Amino acid sequence: MAEATMEIDVDAPPSRSDKGKSVAAAVSNSVKSGPWVEKYRPQSLADVAAHRDIVDTIDRLTNENKLPHLLLYGPPGTGKTSTILALARKLYGSQYQNMILELNASDDRGIDVVRQQIQDFASARSLSFSTKLSVKLVLLDEADAMTKDAQFALRRVIEKHTKSTRFALICNNVNKIIPALQSRCTRFRFAPLDAANVKERLQYVISAEGLDVDASGLAALVRLSNGDMRKALNILQSTQMASQHVTEEAVYLCTGNPLPKDIEQIAYWLLNEPFTASYKYISGIKMRKGLALVDITREVTMFVFKIQMPSDIRIKLINDLADIEYVITFIVSFTMNMQFSRSGVSPSSAVVVKSIL
Repeated sequence: MAEATMEIDVDAPPSRSDKGKSVAAAVSNSVKSGPWVEKYRPQSLADVAAHRDIVDTIDRLTNENKLPHLLLYGPPGTGKTSTILALARKLYGSQYQNMILELNASDDRGIDVVRQQIQDFASARSLSFSTKLSVKLVLLDEADAMTKDAQFALRRVIEKHTKSTRFALICNNVNKIIPALQSRCTRFRFAPLDAANVKERLQYVISAEGLDVDASGLAALVRLSNGDMRKALNILQSTQMASQHVTEEAVYLCTGNPLPKDIEQIAYWLLNEPFTASYKYISGIKMRKGLALVDITREVTMFVFKIQMPSDIRIKLINDLADIEYVITFIVSFTMNMQFSRSGVSPSSAVVVKSIL
């Protein structure tokens, strides 16, 4: 089976080509003022910037009329859906709407959908004329949300209609897809985008929109995206709506994440100040800036990796911070957190918990 890695993602069906100038203008204005993840989604395989190995492989298989069933998996915002939609546009052109069935399996996840919508579409006679590929395409997004019964039923449909239909399954967690389905598909893993790919695409959008974004703001967008192009574009658009000049501070203020300088200050207090003083300082900055406890803990954890210290101490701190994050996530009561910090974790963890709380 083929395994590789891939790029950019955003999810929305392409707009139909409507007759009439007023309708066309309405569609154009809707796209122009709508989410940038739709406006700047790749329209062709050539527009997919990263993970060219996957794109080129799928493109080659298509040109050779050897397109298999596909299983694309990986984290959100990495190009899975956009790649398949771009492939469909290349295959079917103006006949796109007749030749593809797009379903979101998180909404249409039961066995009835497989037996009715998918079965009916796969068994229906093709309505395309002079397309590059005579087979139809079924796109199942978020396929890992399908029930097991639906997946077993889908296996039978795939076997029955392989000659006339290709299936493209998209998911985040491949382990939730039954082995029987996995074995019938060629798998491609879409890893998080490299920072360079995210930065390049953001620079293109910034130039196209004529935005005022400084170097620190761009770096903050790349950092907070964590390889998710959809997330990066959403943050950029939200920040631009709130501030005409996109800076690092504006980006962090829009997302609610702690600024790097605040995390550095918090880490300094934790390591150098007495408990009473650090508690006072950190409580103050948390209340003043409206920071979430879990965000502070996660950022402090990442900051620990940047500090020079013996490896055994670093490991100890990371383990304790992981325990703290777990407690903050699942036990929201201040009193219960404090009781846990006194009895359930090491002294170093307790100090951090008390300080952050």
